[in-house]
Amino acid sequence: MEHTLPSKKVIKRLVKNCLREDIGSGDVTARLTPRDSIIDGKIISRERGVICGVAWVDEVFRQVGKRHKAKIDIDWRVKDGDIVKAGATLCRFEGLAHPILSGERTALNIMQTLSGTATITRQYADAIAHTKARLLDTRKTLPMLREAQKYAVLCGGGVNHRMGLYDGIIIKENHLRSGKSLERIVADAITSMPEGALVELEVETIEELERGLLAGAKRIMLDDFSLEDMREAVAITGEQADLEASGGINLDTIATIAETGVDFISSGSITKHVTALDLSMLFDYR
Repeated sequence: MEHTLPSKKVIKRLVKNCLREDIGSGDVTARLTPRDSIIDGKIISRERGVICGVAWVDEVFRQVGKRHKAKIDIDWRVKDGDIVKAGATLCRFEGLAHPILSGERTALNIMQTLSGTATITRQYADAIAHTKARLLDTRKTLPMLREAQKYAVLCGGGVNHRMGLYDGIIIKENHLRSGKSLERIVADAITSMPEGALVELEVETIEELERGLLAGAKRIMLDDFSLEDMREAVAITGEQADLEASGGINLDTIATIAETGVDFISSGSITKHVTALDLSMLFDYR
């Protein structure tokens, strides 16, 4: 399956900042190897998982290669979204030792994190595949990795929620405490956004759900509802709006929640509690 990558500008910016963080004023460690040494190398996975981050690794080695006026050739054996077994070779590469050593940790850090995000997303998505519910990400992403992690969610079989505060509205508890009525806030949100843009209301009770439906909300988030209340909400709502379950979502609970009949389940843990996939870069010097 093809997934839409973030723009080249986004990928370039992240890599540039990550390399600056690691290399700083210069890589003093790489001097331990002869300047003209050539490396044949590979990236392998130490565990089963979903791969994500090919374009970022390519950009890491493009940038460090450019600094050294050297080209690093990479032959990928996988693509983003592929599921690999422990011991799988993801790519082979060759080039000058200095730039490869300088880019090694940055390349692995990014790919491990994005692959970890894609892997846990796949586990969650597979757990609800027998239902109509779809898995959503949230804005609870690692700092500066929003676009990259949301791409990883797509690679793992999830669906992107809004990217940020600029492309959709979720009316939450703190908005409802502003003094305006729920009905007025919903109406203002709907009229302020283009047709088809996300306008969602978060509710904590069945009574708020019913008020939201009367106000015209077309997507409603059920925040920390019990299973019984979720089933009641599904029965009340029918085809009037899409329902999204949120709160208390983990691998032990997600299937049962999906079976209540909700349309979406959102989880912050797939991006904020991500565990990096165990990858290694192995070298042979010529």
